[in-house]
Amino acid sequence: MLSLSEIEAASAIVHAAMPPTAQYAWPLLARRTGCETWVKHENHTPTGAFKVRGGLVYMDRLKRSSPQLEGVVSATRGNHGQSIALAAARNGIAATIVVPHGNSVEKNAAMRAFGAELIEAGHDFDAAKDAAIKLAGERGLAMVPSFDRDLVAGVASYALELFRAAPTLDTVYVPIGLGSGICGTIAVRDALGLKTKIVGVVSTEAPAYALSFAAGKVVATNSADTMADGMAVRGPDAGALEIILKGAERIVQVSDAEIGAAMRAYYEDTHQLTEGAGAAALAALLQERDRFAGKRIGLILSGGNIDRPVYLRTLAGD
Repeated sequence: MLSLSEIEAASAIVHAAMPPTAQYAWPLLARRTGCETWVKHENHTPTGAFKVRGGLVYMDRLKRSSPQLEGVVSATRGNHGQSIALAAARNGIAATIVVPHGNSVEKNAAMRAFGAELIEAGHDFDAAKDAAIKLAGERGLAMVPSFDRDLVAGVASYALELFRAAPTLDTVYVPIGLGSGICGTIAVRDALGLKTKIVGVVSTEAPAYALSFAAGKVVATNSADTMADGMAVRGPDAGALEIILKGAERIVQVSDAEIGAAMRAYYEDTHQLTEGAGAAALAALLQERDRFAGKRIGLILSGGNIDRPVYLRTLAGD
């Protein structure tokens, strides 16, 4: 696990490129959830999602260790790719990003705008990852993983900001894609010696981490077909699972319908735009609201990158 000094060093790299994001206790959300509800607004980063923090740290350290490196490649559904594209450009490194066919049009446009070469391959994230690994070998590019110690150190900076700025929290809900966010949150909780419980959130349509948590070992699934593309992962990372097994209280599964309802709740109560994964933590709290009457709960709003037509349909309840 990461030490506090390692997390603070990573935070310094992050804060050289962006300011801390806000955390607010929204009163209308408190009425809806029945508890004091603190939201960490990772939808307010330069890429609209928390992943940028990890990319900044990873690419900074990669540039220092491999100054002659010409290019990197990675796979993504969007937020990780934007992170790598932005951070690579800051370090003068060319980035190639592989996305599955049918990926978010607006996330694809954002990655290109940050300077990445975009390639479509495969039907989902895991298939795109296989294509990226092959491309790394063919082109001699460095493969950037979606889970790595430096990525975790970078995204841990949001948890450090939250825990230091907000009052003591009973529980924090964190959406899980490949696990950097929840692992970073666990690392900061432990480094600060807090008693806060950490609860992971996955989609019922992409339950690999929930199944793995219950089994105590990696359990992959055959599909990950959810509107929350940031959580659409078939195969857990073994290193991430090890940290989650030791440090998380439990993992909650939420349906696409519950995620959609949480997205509408965020808009009505806070006027915040959220993507599916970004609203998953609120969906989980609403599912478990009877546990937390009168307590103080944290929610990681991990991102707000969603295509307009999808968001409009969700707001309409379709």
